[in-house]
Amino acid sequence: MNTTSSRPIQTIVFVLVALGLILLALGGYLSPVSRFLLNPIVSAQTWITQRYQFIQDFLSAPQDISRLRQRNQELEAEVARLQSQVIELQQQLVETNILSALVDFARANPENRYQAAAVIGYDTSPFLKYVFINRGSDDGLRRGMPVVTQQGLVGRIAAVTANAARVQLITDPASTVNVRLDPSGAQAVLKGQLTGDLLLDMVPQEADLQVGDLVLTSGLGGGYPANILIGQVSGIRSRDQDLFKRATLQSVVDFTQLEIVLVITNFRPLDTAPLVPEEGTP
Repeated sequence: MNTTSSRPIQTIVFVLVALGLILLALGGYLSPVSRFLLNPIVSAQTWITQRYQFIQDFLSAPQDISRLRQRNQELEAEVARLQSQVIELQQQLVETNILSALVDFARANPENRYQAAAVIGYDTSPFLKYVFINRGSDDGLRRGMPVVTQQGLVGRIAAVTANAARVQLITDPASTVNVRLDPSGAQAVLKGQLTGDLLLDMVPQEADLQVGDLVLTSGLGGGYPANILIGQVSGIRSRDQDLFKRATLQSVVDFTQLEIVLVITNFRPLDTAPLVPEEGTP
């Protein structure tokens, strides 16, 4: 009987205690106690969480490294592909600029007909200065036809097959070109050298030769059309006792960077060999 009657009292006491604790907590009176009781629990929980995270990272690290390596390989492949595209676009831009310049050159010289050709190789001999182009007799090319770029004279065709040709550069030791100096108008002969340099020979002593003078084909001898630019005088060699002056020439064409050239197809060189008397012939 006493037990039954005491239950409501216990309930009331419990409710009052709970309300009191709530009021004390809301008033901030229990903060020191809660900190005292909760700090060890929070510290333990933090320690456990850190150890769990460390173990999880340790177990997942190999997979992460594998994924990173795979992603790195994918990115390297993408970079290589983009670099290849950039190089290809740059090459296309260079070729476009060259073709545009060649078209402008052809328009400025409408008296000639041209066949464009790509340079596909250089002669490996240190004593010969030749290049190979990807056009031949099937394209109307013949031996002796002059070869130019938008800058100036390159050389002439020395040998032809059906779909390729060999071009003798004016820097070849066996090359000779009859030239005219501008502005003096003096005639001279341009010779190639083993070193790849150009030598201006047979310049009359009375000619007013100056560094910077332009050198153009003269058309004499029938080997080349007249008035194709070759280069500028870069140095003069003259002695009073010599019959002729000599000079070095700086070509306007960079023979190490030839990519596309023009062959003048409507010019046929004259064969003057039968007209030259042999030695001993009166």
